[in-house]
Amino acid sequence: MTATIGHVGERLLTPGEVAALFRVDPKTVTRWATAGRIGSIRTPGGHRRFRESEVKTLLAELTTEASHND
Repeated sequence: MTATIGHVGERLLTPGEVAALFRVDPKTVTRWATAGRIGSIRTPGGHRRFRESEVKTLLAELTTEASHND
């Protein structure tokens, strides 16, 4: 699959998997991708996939922000 060029062997997550990590609805993840908050890759079938490393980085940033706002 050519979607992983530059990120050889990196897992690509579905919107549902990303949504579970952030505890949001999968449609929210799709909106984030459309708004440019998170990068996505399109499969040949037109489905969105998200790089695991990018998702984990965003999750860490948001978790850090949340803990600093307490």
